Amino acid sequence: MSTDVSIAAPPSRIRGLSQAAGAMFLVGTLAGVSGVIQDYPVYGGQALRYLLAAAVLLAVTRLAGLRAVRLTVREGALLTALSLFGLVIFNICVIEATRRGGPALVGTVLGTVPLALALLGGRPSPRVLGAATVVVAGATLATGLGSGDLPGLMWSLGALFCELCFSLLAIPLLPKLGAVRVSAYSAALAVPLLAVTGLLLDGTAMLRVPTLPEALGLGYQAVIVTTVAFFLWYDALPRIGAATAGLFAGLIPVGAIATGAVLGLGTPSAPDLLGAALVVTGIVIGLSAAGPPATATATAGGSPAAGGRRPAAGAGSPAAPASSPATGASGRRSP
Repeated sequence: MSTDVSIAAPPSRIRGLSQAAGAMFLVGTLAGVSGVIQDYPVYGGQALRYLLAAAVLLAVTRLAGLRAVRLTVREGALLTALSLFGLVIFNICVIEATRRGGPALVGTVLGTVPLALALLGGRPSPRVLGAATVVVAGATLATGLGSGDLPGLMWSLGALFCELCFSLLAIPLLPKLGAVRVSAYSAALAVPLLAVTGLLLDGTAMLRVPTLPEALGLGYQAVIVTTVAFFLWYDALPRIGAATAGLFAGLIPVGAIATGAVLGLGTPSAPDLLGAALVVTGIVIGLSAAGPPATATATAGGSPAAGGRRPAAGAGSPAAPASSPATGASGRRSP
Protein backbone atom coordinates (compact mmCIF):
# COMPACT_ATOMS: atom_id res chain seq x y z
CA MET A 1 0.00 0.00 0.00
CA SER A 2 1.49 3.29 -1.06
CA THR A 3 0.72 6.57 0.65
CA ASP A 4 2.37 8.80 -1.95
CA VAL A 5 0.53 9.53 -5.15
CA SER A 6 2.50 11.75 -7.50
CA ILE A 7 5.60 13.77 -8.15
CA ALA A 8 5.82 17.20 -6.55
CA ALA A 9 7.65 20.26 -7.76
CA PRO A 10 10.44 21.26 -5.38
CA PRO A 11 8.77 24.54 -4.30
CA SER A 12 5.62 22.65 -3.38
CA ARG A 13 7.65 20.12 -1.39
CA ILE A 14 9.53 22.84 0.47
CA ARG A 15 6.25 24.53 1.33
CA GLY A 16 4.78 21.25 2.51
CA LEU A 17 7.77 20.46 4.70
CA SER A 18 7.66 23.92 6.28
CA GLN A 19 3.92 23.69 6.89
CA ALA A 20 4.09 20.22 8.44
CA ALA A 21 6.88 21.35 10.76
CA GLY A 22 5.01 24.50 11.73
CA ALA A 23 1.74 22.66 12.36
CA MET A 24 3.26 20.09 14.68
CA PHE A 25 5.35 22.67 16.54
CA LEU A 26 2.21 24.76 17.14
CA VAL A 27 0.38 21.70 18.46
CA GLY A 28 3.24 21.26 20.90
CA THR A 29 2.73 24.78 22.25
CA LEU A 30 -0.53 23.59 23.82
CA ALA A 31 1.53 22.64 26.85
CA GLY A 32 2.08 26.30 27.56
CA VAL A 33 -1.62 27.09 27.86
CA SER A 34 -2.92 23.87 29.39
CA GLY A 35 -2.31 25.11 32.91
CA VAL A 36 -4.24 28.30 32.21
CA ILE A 37 -7.45 26.52 31.22
CA GLN A 38 -7.19 23.39 33.37
CA ASP A 39 -9.96 24.57 35.71
CA TYR A 40 -12.41 25.37 32.91
CA PRO A 41 -14.98 22.64 32.07
CA VAL A 42 -13.15 20.53 29.54
CA TYR A 43 -15.81 19.59 27.02
CA GLY A 44 -17.55 22.94 27.09
CA GLY A 45 -14.21 24.62 26.62
CA GLN A 46 -13.35 22.42 23.65
CA ALA A 47 -16.78 23.09 22.13
CA LEU A 48 -16.10 26.83 22.43
CA ARG A 49 -12.65 26.33 20.90
CA TYR A 50 -13.98 24.60 17.81
CA LEU A 51 -16.92 26.99 17.51
CA LEU A 52 -14.56 29.96 17.30
CA ALA A 53 -12.20 28.10 14.96
CA ALA A 54 -15.06 27.10 12.66
CA ALA A 55 -16.31 30.69 12.55
CA VAL A 56 -12.86 31.96 11.56
CA LEU A 57 -12.30 29.23 8.97
CA LEU A 58 -15.75 29.64 7.42
CA ALA A 59 -15.12 33.39 7.18
CA VAL A 60 -11.84 32.62 5.39
CA THR A 61 -13.62 30.36 2.90
CA ARG A 62 -16.06 33.17 2.13
CA LEU A 63 -13.32 35.79 1.74
CA ALA A 64 -11.36 33.42 -0.48
CA GLY A 65 -14.39 32.87 -2.69
CA LEU A 66 -14.58 29.15 -1.94
CA ARG A 67 -18.18 28.16 -2.46
CA ALA A 68 -19.89 25.35 -0.59
CA VAL A 69 -19.33 21.95 -2.15
CA ARG A 70 -21.98 19.26 -2.46
CA LEU A 71 -20.72 16.10 -0.78
CA THR A 72 -21.56 12.56 -1.71
CA VAL A 73 -22.80 10.20 0.98
CA ARG A 74 -19.35 8.65 1.21
CA GLU A 75 -17.65 12.04 1.52
CA GLY A 76 -20.12 13.14 4.17
CA ALA A 77 -19.45 9.96 6.14
CA LEU A 78 -15.69 10.49 5.87
CA LEU A 79 -15.98 14.08 7.07
CA THR A 80 -18.19 13.07 9.99
CA ALA A 81 -15.80 10.28 10.94
CA LEU A 82 -12.86 12.70 10.69
CA SER A 83 -14.52 15.11 13.09
CA LEU A 84 -15.72 12.36 15.42
CA PHE A 85 -12.44 10.46 15.69
CA GLY A 86 -9.80 13.03 14.79
CA LEU A 87 -11.21 15.84 16.93
CA VAL A 88 -13.87 14.78 19.44
CA ILE A 89 -12.82 11.27 20.52
CA PHE A 90 -9.16 12.30 20.29
CA ASN A 91 -9.79 15.04 22.85
CA ILE A 92 -11.72 12.66 25.09
CA CYS A 93 -8.93 10.06 24.93
CA VAL A 94 -6.23 12.63 25.72
CA ILE A 95 -8.25 14.04 28.62
CA GLU A 96 -8.94 10.64 30.16
CA ALA A 97 -5.39 9.38 29.56
CA THR A 98 -3.97 12.48 31.23
CA ARG A 99 -6.26 12.05 34.22
CA ARG A 100 -5.23 8.43 34.69
CA GLY A 101 -1.60 8.33 33.61
CA GLY A 102 -0.48 11.93 33.34
CA PRO A 103 0.59 13.85 30.23
CA ALA A 104 3.87 11.95 29.95
CA LEU A 105 2.14 8.64 29.19
CA VAL A 106 -0.10 9.96 26.43
CA GLY A 107 2.74 12.09 25.08
CA THR A 108 5.00 9.06 24.86
CA VAL A 109 2.37 6.98 23.05
CA LEU A 110 1.62 9.81 20.61
CA GLY A 111 5.34 10.00 19.96
CA THR A 112 4.97 6.75 18.00
CA VAL A 113 2.93 8.48 15.27
CA PRO A 114 5.89 8.67 12.82
CA LEU A 115 6.61 4.96 13.18
CA ALA A 116 2.93 4.07 12.81
CA LEU A 117 2.64 6.12 9.62
CA ALA A 118 5.80 4.60 8.21
CA LEU A 119 4.39 1.11 8.82
CA LEU A 120 0.98 2.05 7.40
CA GLY A 121 2.75 3.27 4.28
CA GLY A 122 3.02 -0.32 3.12
CA ARG A 123 6.67 -1.06 2.38
CA PRO A 124 8.76 1.71 3.94
CA SER A 125 12.41 1.84 2.97
CA PRO A 126 14.90 0.88 5.67
CA ARG A 127 16.03 4.50 5.89
CA VAL A 128 12.51 5.85 6.38
CA LEU A 129 11.75 3.16 8.94
CA GLY A 130 14.99 3.91 10.75
CA ALA A 131 14.28 7.63 10.67
CA ALA A 132 10.83 7.10 12.15
CA THR A 133 12.33 4.97 14.90
CA VAL A 134 14.84 7.71 15.76
CA VAL A 135 12.03 10.30 15.87
CA VAL A 136 9.98 8.05 18.16
CA ALA A 137 12.98 7.56 20.45
CA GLY A 138 13.57 11.30 20.62
CA ALA A 139 9.93 12.13 21.25
CA THR A 140 9.77 9.49 23.97
CA LEU A 141 12.89 10.79 25.64
CA ALA A 142 11.75 14.41 25.44
CA THR A 143 8.28 13.59 26.74
CA GLY A 144 9.49 11.27 29.46
CA LEU A 145 8.59 7.62 29.83
CA GLY A 146 5.15 7.86 31.32
CA SER A 147 3.62 5.87 34.12
CA GLY A 148 0.04 4.87 34.63
CA ASP A 149 -2.40 2.01 34.84
CA LEU A 150 -3.83 -0.16 32.08
CA PRO A 151 -6.87 2.10 31.50
CA GLY A 152 -4.49 5.04 31.06
CA LEU A 153 -2.53 3.10 28.46
CA MET A 154 -5.71 2.09 26.63
CA TRP A 155 -6.91 5.71 26.51
CA SER A 156 -3.48 6.70 25.17
CA LEU A 157 -3.67 4.05 22.45
CA GLY A 158 -7.11 5.38 21.57
CA ALA A 159 -5.59 8.84 21.20
CA LEU A 160 -2.92 7.40 18.89
CA PHE A 161 -5.56 5.76 16.70
CA CYS A 162 -7.52 9.02 16.51
CA GLU A 163 -4.39 10.99 15.68
CA LEU A 164 -3.83 8.71 12.70
CA CYS A 165 -7.45 9.12 11.66
CA PHE A 166 -7.01 12.90 11.75
CA SER A 167 -4.80 12.63 8.67
CA LEU A 168 -5.86 9.37 7.02
CA LEU A 169 -9.54 10.25 6.87
CA ALA A 170 -8.79 13.68 5.41
CA ILE A 171 -6.72 12.43 2.47
CA PRO A 172 -9.65 11.38 0.22
CA LEU A 173 -11.39 14.71 0.96
CA LEU A 174 -8.54 17.13 0.31
CA PRO A 175 -8.48 16.98 -3.52
CA LYS A 176 -12.13 18.06 -3.68
CA LEU A 177 -12.55 20.29 -0.62
CA GLY A 178 -9.09 21.69 -0.04
CA ALA A 179 -7.38 22.38 3.26
CA VAL A 180 -9.52 25.34 4.34
CA ARG A 181 -12.88 23.65 3.86
CA VAL A 182 -11.78 20.35 5.41
CA SER A 183 -10.56 22.29 8.45
CA ALA A 184 -13.69 24.43 8.64
CA TYR A 185 -16.22 21.63 8.15
CA SER A 186 -14.55 19.22 10.58
CA ALA A 187 -14.28 21.92 13.26
CA ALA A 188 -17.94 22.88 12.78
CA LEU A 189 -19.08 19.25 13.08
CA ALA A 190 -17.08 18.84 16.30
CA VAL A 191 -19.06 21.56 18.10
CA PRO A 192 -22.39 19.71 18.53
CA LEU A 193 -20.57 16.43 19.20
CA LEU A 194 -18.55 17.98 22.05
CA ALA A 195 -21.57 19.87 23.33
CA VAL A 196 -23.58 16.65 23.64
CA THR A 197 -20.64 14.96 25.39
CA GLY A 198 -20.36 17.88 27.80
CA LEU A 199 -24.06 17.84 28.58
CA LEU A 200 -24.00 14.10 29.26
CA LEU A 201 -20.94 14.26 31.54
CA ASP A 202 -21.10 17.72 33.11
CA GLY A 203 -24.68 18.85 32.64
CA THR A 204 -25.27 22.59 32.76
CA ALA A 205 -21.85 23.01 34.40
CA MET A 206 -20.20 22.40 31.03
CA LEU A 207 -20.14 26.15 30.37
CA ARG A 208 -19.40 29.22 32.44
CA VAL A 209 -18.00 32.67 31.81
CA PRO A 210 -14.22 32.23 31.48
CA THR A 211 -11.75 34.39 33.32
CA LEU A 212 -9.51 36.61 31.20
CA PRO A 213 -6.58 34.12 31.24
CA GLU A 214 -8.97 31.28 30.39
CA ALA A 215 -10.46 33.27 27.54
CA LEU A 216 -6.99 34.01 26.19
CA GLY A 217 -6.03 30.34 26.51
CA LEU A 218 -9.14 29.12 24.71
CA GLY A 219 -8.65 31.79 22.05
CA TYR A 220 -5.08 30.62 21.50
CA GLN A 221 -6.28 27.04 21.09
CA ALA A 222 -8.97 28.11 18.63
CA VAL A 223 -6.98 30.52 16.47
CA ILE A 224 -3.41 29.20 16.56
CA VAL A 225 -3.64 25.48 17.34
CA THR A 226 -6.88 24.81 15.45
CA THR A 227 -7.31 27.39 12.69
CA VAL A 228 -3.66 27.88 11.74
CA ALA A 229 -2.23 24.44 12.55
CA PHE A 230 -5.13 22.56 10.92
CA PHE A 231 -4.72 24.50 7.69
CA LEU A 232 -0.94 24.08 7.65
CA TRP A 233 -1.22 20.34 8.24
CA TYR A 234 -3.96 19.66 5.72
CA ASP A 235 -2.25 21.77 3.07
CA ALA A 236 1.03 19.93 3.71
CA LEU A 237 -0.36 16.39 3.45
CA PRO A 238 -1.08 16.44 -0.30
CA ARG A 239 2.28 18.05 -1.00
CA ILE A 240 4.66 15.68 0.79
CA GLY A 241 2.67 12.57 1.65
CA ALA A 242 1.66 11.21 5.01
CA ALA A 243 4.79 9.18 5.71
CA THR A 244 7.03 12.22 5.35
CA ALA A 245 4.63 14.56 7.14
CA GLY A 246 4.35 12.08 10.00
CA LEU A 247 8.03 12.54 10.82
CA PHE A 248 7.23 16.06 11.98
CA ALA A 249 4.88 14.76 14.68
CA GLY A 250 8.07 14.37 16.67
CA LEU A 251 8.18 18.16 16.92
CA ILE A 252 5.19 18.15 19.30
CA PRO A 253 7.31 17.61 22.45
CA VAL A 254 9.93 19.98 21.02
CA GLY A 255 7.27 22.68 20.78
CA ALA A 256 6.22 21.94 24.34
CA ILE A 257 9.80 22.26 25.59
CA ALA A 258 10.35 25.54 23.75
CA THR A 259 7.05 27.01 24.97
CA GLY A 260 7.78 26.03 28.55
CA ALA A 261 11.18 27.71 28.35
CA VAL A 262 9.80 30.91 26.79
CA LEU A 263 6.95 31.21 29.30
CA GLY A 264 9.23 30.45 32.22
CA LEU A 265 7.46 27.18 33.04
CA GLY A 266 10.70 25.28 33.44
CA THR A 267 14.24 24.97 32.14
CA PRO A 268 14.76 22.12 29.66
CA SER A 269 16.64 19.20 31.18
CA ALA A 270 19.44 17.27 29.51
CA PRO A 271 17.03 14.46 28.44
CA ASP A 272 14.71 17.12 26.99
CA LEU A 273 17.48 18.58 24.86
CA LEU A 274 18.82 15.16 23.86
CA GLY A 275 15.33 14.05 22.86
CA ALA A 276 14.86 17.19 20.77
CA ALA A 277 18.19 16.57 19.06
CA LEU A 278 17.18 12.99 18.25
CA VAL A 279 13.91 14.19 16.76
CA VAL A 280 15.69 16.63 14.48
CA THR A 281 18.20 13.95 13.51
CA GLY A 282 15.44 11.50 12.64
CA ILE A 283 13.62 14.07 10.53
CA VAL A 284 16.81 14.89 8.61
CA ILE A 285 17.43 11.17 7.98
CA GLY A 286 13.87 10.69 6.79
CA LEU A 287 13.93 13.69 4.46
CA SER A 288 17.21 12.53 2.92
CA ALA A 289 15.73 9.14 2.04
CA ALA A 290 16.00 8.24 -1.60
CA GLY A 291 12.91 8.52 -3.77
CA PRO A 292 10.83 11.28 -5.34
CA PRO A 293 8.75 13.57 -3.14
CA ALA A 294 5.02 13.10 -3.11
CA THR A 295 2.04 15.31 -3.47
CA ALA A 296 -1.66 15.05 -4.07
CA THR A 297 -3.62 14.92 -7.28
CA ALA A 298 -3.83 18.67 -7.21
CA THR A 299 -0.75 20.57 -8.31
CA ALA A 300 -0.24 24.14 -9.41
CA GLY A 301 -3.66 24.44 -10.92
CA GLY A 302 -5.41 22.49 -8.20
CA SER A 303 -3.78 23.34 -4.94
CA PRO A 304 -5.67 22.04 -1.93
CA ALA A 305 -5.25 25.44 -0.37
CA ALA A 306 -6.97 27.00 -3.35
CA GLY A 307 -10.04 24.88 -3.08
CA GLY A 308 -8.77 21.50 -4.15
CA ARG A 309 -9.77 21.61 -7.79
CA ARG A 310 -8.82 18.49 -9.64
CA PRO A 311 -6.41 18.79 -12.57
CA ALA A 312 -7.73 18.08 -16.03
CA ALA A 313 -7.36 14.52 -17.25
CA GLY A 314 -3.98 13.94 -18.73
CA ALA A 315 -2.62 17.25 -17.49
CA GLY A 316 0.13 17.15 -14.93
CA SER A 317 0.31 14.67 -12.13
CA PRO A 318 -1.87 11.57 -12.37
CA ALA A 319 -3.10 10.15 -9.15
CA ALA A 320 -2.29 6.66 -8.06
CA PRO A 321 -4.56 6.29 -5.05
CA ALA A 322 -4.11 3.48 -2.62
CA SER A 323 -6.40 1.91 -0.11
CA SER A 324 -6.17 3.58 3.27
CA PRO A 325 -6.59 1.28 6.25
CA ALA A 326 -8.40 3.95 8.20
CA THR A 327 -10.88 4.94 5.52
CA GLY A 328 -11.36 1.70 3.69
CA ALA A 329 -11.32 3.85 0.60
CA SER A 330 -8.83 4.91 -1.97
CA GLY A 331 -6.68 7.85 -1.06
CA ARG A 332 -3.21 8.69 0.06
CA ARG A 333 -1.96 9.37 3.49
CA SER A 334 -1.54 14.91 12.93
CA PRO A 335 -3.69 19.97 18.72
